[in-house]
Amino acid sequence: MTEPLAPAFFRRDAVSLATDLLGCVLLVDGVGGVITETEAYDHEDPASHSFRGRTPRNAAMFGPPGQAYVYRSYGIHWCFNIVCGETSTGSAVLIRALEPVSALALMRQRRRTADVKKLCAGPGRLTEALGITGAHDSLPLDAAPFHLEEGVRPETILVGPRIGISRAVEKPWRFGIHGSRFLSRPFR
Repeated sequence: MTEPLAPAFFRRDAVSLATDLLGCVLLVDGVGGVITETEAYDHEDPASHSFRGRTPRNAAMFGPPGQAYVYRSYGIHWCFNIVCGETSTGSAVLIRALEPVSALALMRQRRRTADVKKLCAGPGRLTEALGITGAHDSLPLDAAPFHLEEGVRPETILVGPRIGISRAVEKPWRFGIHGSRFLSRPFR
């Protein structure tokens, strides 16, 4: 393993971070893989949880860049985000999908599937496979249980609209690695 990404890496806007996270390696207690799909959420974005200000649910988004923002979606799935921007801006990048690489047997057990393409294809599947829960909210990404390191930069990045939102749907702030078999959904 190489050195984890330093907090300074995350002190930038959500869109540029979302593209630069593609190809990076994300591990939680040694379980994980290569980030293949992301979505950007800016504090001025009506689709962002931080758009209306700080609440107990989104407080991590207003913390230092380089920490986790984990929330429950529709009361069912955990979603994992990486806080970015300057301190207290309320911007984050949702990690939508990974190419599973490390500890596949444990991911298969957690997800109860042998299909490697479905282990981490979507935010809820990803958090279940990696064992991410609300207990990970606000934790720094440069310390255990997380390990986030640079990987191989993709040659071509897919760009499209975000998924599952009702506001600012026209923003092309979903990004994926072209040719990856490990995306949550195809890009249009």
